[in-house]
Amino acid sequence: MDLGLRDKVAIVMAASKGLGRACAAALAAEGALVTIGARGAQALEKTAQEIQQTTGSRVLAVSTDVTRAEDTEAIVEAAVREFGRIDILVNNAGGPPAGKFE
Repeated sequence: MDLGLRDKVAIVMAASKGLGRACAAALAAEGALVTIGARGAQALEKTAQEIQQTTGSRVLAVSTDVTRAEDTEAIVEAAVREFGRIDILVNNAGGPPAGKFE
């Protein structure tokens, strides 16, 4: 399916696993250029490589803690430096540990 995302530039937060990773992979599969951020640098790099290999799209990994303003500024600056602009932001954040609803 062509969603018109080819060559759009996206930033996806909390993207080393879970919903963030799925969003980043889906955008890359549609041809978007994706910058991914998460706190764990090692897992983030691995995720970037896997998405890039699977989709053929360029993926930039930037270790980011969304609770730190300087980190969020740094990922935006890195994306603009690498890809020239930003078209899409997925402002995802890791949630609390899994548990019962009660």
